[in-house]
Amino acid sequence: MKKLVLAYSGGLDTSYCAKYLSNEGYEVHAVSINTGGFTPQEITLMGEKAKALGVAVYHNIDAKASYYEQVIKYLIFGNILKNNTYPLSVSAERIVQAIALIKYARTIGADAIAHGSTGAGNDQVRFDTIFQVMAPEIGIITPVRDQQLSRQEEMSYLEQYGVQMEWHKAKYSVNKGLWGTSVGGEETLTSHKPLPEEAYPSQLTQNEPISLTIAFKKGEPVSINGENMDSVTLIETLENIASAYAIGRDIHVGDTIIGIKGRVGFEAAASLILIKAHHLLEKHVLSKWQLHHKEYLASQYGMLLHEGQYLDPFMRNTEAFLADSQEHVNGEVFLTLHPYRFTLDGIASENDLMQPGFGSYGEMNTGWNATEAKGFIKINAQGQKLQNSVNTLTV
Repeated sequence: MKKLVLAYSGGLDTSYCAKYLSNEGYEVHAVSINTGGFTPQEITLMGEKAKALGVAVYHNIDAKASYYEQVIKYLIFGNILKNNTYPLSVSAERIVQAIALIKYARTIGADAIAHGSTGAGNDQVRFDTIFQVMAPEIGIITPVRDQQLSRQEEMSYLEQYGVQMEWHKAKYSVNKGLWGTSVGGEETLTSHKPLPEEAYPSQLTQNEPISLTIAFKKGEPVSINGENMDSVTLIETLENIASAYAIGRDIHVGDTIIGIKGRVGFEAAASLILIKAHHLLEKHVLSKWQLHHKEYLASQYGMLLHEGQYLDPFMRNTEAFLADSQEHVNGEVFLTLHPYRFTLDGIASENDLMQPGFGSYGEMNTGWNATEAKGFIKINAQGQKLQNSVNTLTV
């Protein structure tokens, strides 16, 4: 019997795959990769459902720590928001999940790996790209995509074998992870409708503003209000605090890998707060040219991550640059949470380059005199003066 690893979420598509592939004679190992969003009770229930569908083995892999180390910390280092909006909540997860699936497949000597993607989305590209590059000897099987199945056809197949579960499609599809939650519905299929309040998984329960202090060490968040914690716990803790204020909601519009425009809602309180807080600290402690070059390299890093190009050597090159740039990104960021928003109030850092001893912007200086300022300005204008003398500049 051939061994097969199935990327299993417990939804209709992967449940169909579990039953179909078991019936086809595979020894199916249904594997769930926990990159955040699963409770212990949900994991137990997923295992029970998988067994009822006939799989040989159900296995859950906790990948939250590796998700942070492999991807999230670089998204923080780079202050990465796709199209200046989206913190890559779901697309970043898929890369880590695909890598974990391949590693598991190799440990059991699997002949094939399967997932429930259709032919209409980004995830098929991310999964298959990682699988093909890391393990070209392992076959890829995608029953829903290859058979071009409708939801009704999948349900009818399962019902033939006595699988009775609630498969009705929820009004909103919600994918929750450590770095944020995506929300899709009929409104996101249009260009003009907003998601209603009830579509978001977290509702406003706190109205009184509170102050928070987040500390960073070499660019990584290490404490909230003076309480040290590991990075995964810190993100989860911050999400619990900030989501009660309904912070981090937005709708992202962007280009999909397959060439069409897409629109998706999201809720990502912790990731947006950490990125903005980290960026503020960087503006105080990094040089002008560090900030300049980080911006475009980080944007390219986010684009390639979204496109499923995580294994390209450029990504390791950029990670090395981003990590090196964080040597002096140390200090505390002070912020205040309000209903639906947050404010960045300031920072404290021993590496702060805003030093009054060298002058206060717009007020006074101690490092140069008036004559030196005039000379600097004259030299600074020289290139434009030369251009204007030869080719009259127009405005």
